Amino acid sequence: MLPLQWSIASDVREIEPIVHAVSHACAAAGFAEKACRLNVPVALTEAIANAIMRGNNGDVSRRVLVCAGIANDTLCVEVTDEGTGFDLIAVRAMSQDADWATREDGRGVFLMLALMDTVETWCDRGHTVRLVLRRI
Repeated sequence: MLPLQWSIASDVREIEPIVHAVSHACAAAGFAEKACRLNVPVALTEAIANAIMRGNNGDVSRRVLVCAGIANDTLCVEVTDEGTGFDLIAVRAMSQDADWATREDGRGVFLMLALMDTVETWCDRGHTVRLVLRRI
């Protein structure tokens, strides 16, 4: 599949069409129904929302880039914002804190980690989150 690519303003109204397109591509590629209806939409929504609200601080003049592709039974989605990023290890550890469930940060990353096979982050001309899901 050719990569799907979007460059969007930091506006949460831009999320749904991207999530729909990627979920549809997964279904067409034969991914399990649960992956197409739960794993991909939830994890991707969280990644894009975090990029918009946290990475770009909701500034509509800042862009979010999304690139998705399926190859060798693997979905790979990269979401890049203009922010400085976060420490994935530290955010992962937050779920062990007693007040974790009532905090405003960390739950989206927790969901991404729970629903995807691999979650990676790095900073290089912005902050990128890579989500990987393998077709079983």
